[in-house]
Amino acid sequence: MAQPLAERMRPKTLDEYIGQKHLVGEGAVLRRMIEAGRISSFILWGPPGVGKTTLAQIVANRLEVPFYTLSAVTSGVKEVREVIEKAKANRFFSQQSPILFIDEIHRFSKSQQDSLLGAVETGVVTLIGATTENPSFEVIRPLLSRCQLYVLKSLEKEDLLELLHLALTKDPILKERQVELKDTDAMLRYSGGDARKLLNILELVIEADTANPVIITDEKVVSSLQQNPLAYDKEGEMHYDIVSAFIKSIRGSDPDGALYWLARMVEGGEDPAFIARRLVISASEDIGLANPNALLLANAAFEAVMKIGWPEGRIPLAEATVYLATSPKSNSAYEGINSALELVRQTGNLPVPLHLRNAPTKLMKQLGYGKDYKYAHAYKGNFVKQDFLPEEIRTQRIWHAQDNPSEQKLKERMVSLWGDRFKE
Repeated sequence: MAQPLAERMRPKTLDEYIGQKHLVGEGAVLRRMIEAGRISSFILWGPPGVGKTTLAQIVANRLEVPFYTLSAVTSGVKEVREVIEKAKANRFFSQQSPILFIDEIHRFSKSQQDSLLGAVETGVVTLIGATTENPSFEVIRPLLSRCQLYVLKSLEKEDLLELLHLALTKDPILKERQVELKDTDAMLRYSGGDARKLLNILELVIEADTANPVIITDEKVVSSLQQNPLAYDKEGEMHYDIVSAFIKSIRGSDPDGALYWLARMVEGGEDPAFIARRLVISASEDIGLANPNALLLANAAFEAVMKIGWPEGRIPLAEATVYLATSPKSNSAYEGINSALELVRQTGNLPVPLHLRNAPTKLMKQLGYGKDYKYAHAYKGNFVKQDFLPEEIRTQRIWHAQDNPSEQKLKERMVSLWGDRFKE
C-alpha cells in the first residue's frame, strides 16, 4: 500500500523545504546553525502542517546524529528516562549530542518536563520540541529558558502553490496521472496554510476522479470534501473553527451561542486548559476596561479547572463563559497597546526624558538624571502635571476611552486631571 502523498512529499533537505524563510532561508538563524553543524536545544511553535516535524528530521539527517522521537500523548516519565539512557550510550559517536524530538511537547506534564531538565542542561541530548500552543503557557520556565524559541508561520499562498506544483511534477504516483490545475482557490482556502492538509485534499480529489486528464476545479474540490470531510483532517479544522465561533459569540454578547460552542469543545474532547486560556484572552481583549472583573473571573476559572479537572471543570468554564458573554464590551486596551506598538515601530528608540530616568549614582545625578521629576504623591490629589512621553511625541494620544459607563468614569477622571488633552 502506497504511503499518503503528504508523507511521500516530506522534504529530506533544507533546499527541498518550503516556507519559513525567516528561519531556514539563506543566511537565516536556524540555517546558519544547521550548516555550522552545531545546534542548541530549541522549540518550534506553529500551527499544524507547517513543517515542525520535518524540520527536526532534516536537522538530524544533516548533523548525522542519533534521532529519538517521543510523542507527549503516548509517552510518560519512564519512556523519557529510557531515551535519555540510550542517548548517553550513543553520546560518544558524535561531538553533537543525540537529538530528542518531542511532538506536542505542550501536552507533557510538569513531572515529564522536569525529567528532561538534567539531560538538556548537561548536553546529554539536544531537545527539539514541537507545539501548536504558546510554550510560555505550557512549558515549564526552567526548560523554556534552556531552549531557543522559533515561531513557524502558516504557509503563504506562494508556498502552497509551489508545493502543489512539486507534488504534480515530482511525486512518482501523481506523475502517472495527467492533472490540470484549473482552479486552486478552494484547495488553498480549505488548507488554511497547512501543507499536509493541502496534499491530503489534492490526493483525495485525484483519487475520486477516474477521468484522464483530471481537471481540478473549485467546484470539484468542494464536492469531494463534502463527500468525505474527514479526509482533510477535520479534527484540525474544527479545533480552530469552533474556538473561533466560541470567541466571536462571547464578543457578540450571545451567551447561548457561547455555551453551545463551549459544549461542542467539551464534547469533542478539547483540552480544558486551551478553553480556559481563550477565556482569559477574551476577557482582556473583548471585555477589557468595560468590566475589569471579567479578567479576574476568567483567571479564577482557569485556576479552578486546573485544580478540579474534568468533568466538573466544565462548570467554572460555563460560569466564566456566560459572565464574559453578558458583560459590556471594550477593546480600548487592546487597541491602545497596538497603537503604542505601531508608534514605537515608527519612531524607534526615542530617548527617555532626563527627569524620568533613574539616578542611582552621583555621576548620573550630575548629568541631570531624575532632575525636575515631580513625585505625584507629594502633591494634592496625588497628581501633578508633567510630561511622560519623549519630546518628539509629547502630544501623541494613544489610549481612547470607549462609550461604556466604566470607561466614561475613567475618561472623566483623566479630563479632570489633564484638561483638554483627554477631551475627544
